[in-house]
Amino acid sequence: MQGLHNFIPTNRKVDYINALLKVGFDTIDFGSFVSPKAIPQMADTKEVVIELDLRDTKSKLLAIVANERGAKDAVDFDEITYLGFPFSLSPTFQLRNTRATQTEALDRVARIQELCVSHKKQLVVYLSMAFGNPYGDVWNTEAIEPWVDQFNQLGIKILALADTVGVAEPSSIQTLFSELIPTYQHIEFGAHFHTRPDDWKEKISTAYEAGCQRFDSTIQGIGGCPMAEDELVGNMATENLLSYVVDHGEQLNLNTEALKRAQEMASELFM
Repeated sequence: MQGLHNFIPTNRKVDYINALLKVGFDTIDFGSFVSPKAIPQMADTKEVVIELDLRDTKSKLLAIVANERGAKDAVDFDEITYLGFPFSLSPTFQLRNTRATQTEALDRVARIQELCVSHKKQLVVYLSMAFGNPYGDVWNTEAIEPWVDQFNQLGIKILALADTVGVAEPSSIQTLFSELIPTYQHIEFGAHFHTRPDDWKEKISTAYEAGCQRFDSTIQGIGGCPMAEDELVGNMATENLLSYVVDHGEQLNLNTEALKRAQEMASELFM
């Protein structure tokens, strides 16, 4: 939703997320505690969370934060399990996305991690621009592990490698997941891919075969990253992801009728 210019009414956000909660996904990324000036679409996140129906769902809620102030707001809600922080491997994008240098952002992660631990939350760090960037900033696979090591020292247990502008190649996906997963066995590594219609399968298959078991997706692949200031590349489509993993023998135990209803709502809400 974050990249859409027209504000989606709070009640319609609530209805759609409640529909997703009935499907049985592990985690629902439902909102962001960020500046309403930067992301106006997320200005009603506090109102949304208190209206969500969590009585009969196994799904956990994740909220994005960009600084300590947002994290302090988020940890006050018992309904929220995860806080997500976007840390960029591109210094240019870190400034664009959170108005902080990488050093400042790492310090924010440390303070937010302390808040999460004291409030029994878990911090998910998204390593954005993990597969390259459009700004000319230096990138290579060897430069990523030192950052992972620093997050490991802070006690971060979930790291998502984010293909923010859809430039990941199978070779870099295979290298990163196959090297990081066995090296940091106590960290759960996720894949947050942005894709085009012709390259989604090779990204999923390469990460999956390298041991990745945590994937982010959106119904119909709607969305992208508005802070990248690039032609929006869609998110990984949930439908494609489910098709792939089911074909490879994964038992997901999702409510297919609820999924169908969520897909119908997405078509009404976003098209």
